[in-house]
Amino acid sequence: MPLPPRRPPSSTVPLAAVYTVLVLYASLYPGTGWRWPPGLDLPELLRLPWPPWIDDFDIWSNLAGYLPLGALLTVAARRSGWRTLPAVALALLLAAALSWSCEVLQQFLPGRHPSLKDLAANVGGAAAGTVLALAGQALGLDDRWHSLRQRWFASDGAWAMALLALWPLGLLFPAPAPLGLGQIGPWLRATALDWTAGVPWAAELHELLAGTLADSASAGGVVGAAARGAAAAAARLPPLGEGVITALGLLAPVLLAYAVMAPGLRRIAALLVLVGLAVTGMTLSTWLNFGPQHALTWLAPSTLPALAAATLLAAALTVVPRRLAAALGLVVMTGLVAAVAQAPADPYFAHNLRAWQQGEFVRFHGLSQWLGWLWPWAALAWLIGRTAGRTAGPTARGGSLQSHG
Repeated sequence: MPLPPRRPPSSTVPLAAVYTVLVLYASLYPGTGWRWPPGLDLPELLRLPWPPWIDDFDIWSNLAGYLPLGALLTVAARRSGWRTLPAVALALLLAAALSWSCEVLQQFLPGRHPSLKDLAANVGGAAAGTVLALAGQALGLDDRWHSLRQRWFASDGAWAMALLALWPLGLLFPAPAPLGLGQIGPWLRATALDWTAGVPWAAELHELLAGTLADSASAGGVVGAAARGAAAAAARLPPLGEGVITALGLLAPVLLAYAVMAPGLRRIAALLVLVGLAVTGMTLSTWLNFGPQHALTWLAPSTLPALAAATLLAAALTVVPRRLAAALGLVVMTGLVAAVAQAPADPYFAHNLRAWQQGEFVRFHGLSQWLGWLWPWAALAWLIGRTAGRTAGPTARGGSLQSHG
């Protein structure tokens, strides 16, 4: 007896997983200074107080933060075969468990104030998300998206689609060059410096790390304005290097999309969407970080030629098979992280961040920073798995993908 057709994995599953990690980060920000709450034993630790004050910003941010989580969990459960009521119950239970765990953990962080009110707002936001998800399902949006995905994307491309959805958010944190994601090296060096402090056998490594961080600090705003300007000029990327990073930064998500799309005109549409997202993300990033008057300063003389060259090359690659697109994407992504690792950090960003007026959104800024740091590495891992696999996914007929869903 033949087995029933296997439902393709939903892209909402990895999106829900990634969003859960982002909620954890935002809830436990800044994640430093952990200590046992003074005067609390374990039973008291597990009980959350109801505070007498009302903070409208906290309430609305909690509602808004958990609304997408509730919607994603509901859709993921429904797409995985759960019936409506069990799917809603699972989404609310997982959201409530996540919120309660975060509130309890906040008691170990100085400066954080856990409360039952936050838990109620979080669950309320998740409940609103489940309602929106069910409303979309009733309107047929879920079926339309599934039909669109079957026509446009490979059935095993859920994680690639999730990465493409997260890519514009990673652009919001300033990079050393336009679209130059993945510069996690300075943070790794600072972390290694902390870990090697006072370790006798790592004294030489500690001194080396301290020297490299001192150089980057002098270029990042710790010294005076004149010295900072000189260091910034010396550390600035040459136009060719900036252009190379910009071109690779656009080609990387484009080839990731091609790896889960059949060759043809639909790739041109995807290319145009990704170019639009790149321009919008970089403009919004400079606007948020340096003010509306500087929104287009990221368009350096080397940027437009690099974007044009990358767009033309991506248009020429619309005919390559998906497996070859994945292999080319692996090469481009490797080149991107290697080039970004050699680039100096933005010399003015730390100074501007300290003076940023919208300080209430600093946790969101941290989320975009981590997305920008980790996105190329996550895409690299997916592309390695894609190119190492025996098959490149379902075959294409008539320009569309034949899926098992």
